[in-house]
Amino acid sequence: MVGFGSDVPHWLEILLGEKFFNACVVHECAKKNEKNIFCLDCCTSICPHCLLPHRHHRLLQIRRYVYHDVIRLDDAQKLMDCSLVQSYTTNSAKVVFLNQRPMSRPFRGSGNLCYTCDRSLQDPYLFCSLACKVYHMVNVKGGAGKHVSNFEFLPLPDKARGEVFFELYDSQMTPESVLDSAFSLRTSSGSSSTGGAVSWRALACTATTEFVKKKRSSVSVPRSPFRAILSPASDVAGGMNRRKGVPHRSPLH
Repeated sequence: MVGFGSDVPHWLEILLGEKFFNACVVHECAKKNEKNIFCLDCCTSICPHCLLPHRHHRLLQIRRYVYHDVIRLDDAQKLMDCSLVQSYTTNSAKVVFLNQRPMSRPFRGSGNLCYTCDRSLQDPYLFCSLACKVYHMVNVKGGAGKHVSNFEFLPLPDKARGEVFFELYDSQMTPESVLDSAFSLRTSSGSSSTGGAVSWRALACTATTEFVKKKRSSVSVPRSPFRAILSPASDVAGGMNRRKGVPHRSPLH
């Protein structure tokens, strides 16, 4: 569903027409390179490895539900009026679909139908996705401008942003980089080797490395120089299995 008209903001039209969860061309060799973040300032989809240059932009995290793109209802309400759009619950969060979903067969029965695509809905909802409502507002109500919010700040949720950065740093962290960070802390002047403040990430990596070393050293058991003492039952079993020698008769006198 494309071509909403000039009344729809450019970022909204790109959002509803973008293909998400494809591999990032810039980071095609990196792990977790699916494009699941939309930058509203640049009107493009990015992967977690592209996040650093966009960290001060308005960002929207895209999720998947039953193989289709969804966004959290809380985020969607910051973008536009989401009333009468049916929401679903996944992972304890309410989400709404970005676009309409294909139907294998037409609905036959009672209940509400989507005003745009005739999908069966629960009462009192009238739209199955954000795209269906925007299309209805433009073509039936004469415009969607008054239903779109004007916002200046839309960061990623704290939990999602933390997971993205941790996954990014963990994928790039190597044993050599951990050792370098630990070595930079042990300078004679008490500062880092670069002359600046040590990042909290380097401190966390160093503490984790030292904790693992202590844990390994405490788990290791030294070898005992003495031979294990067998129990009496083991001695009896060993004596029963030992072969007897050749009998010798006493000499005759």
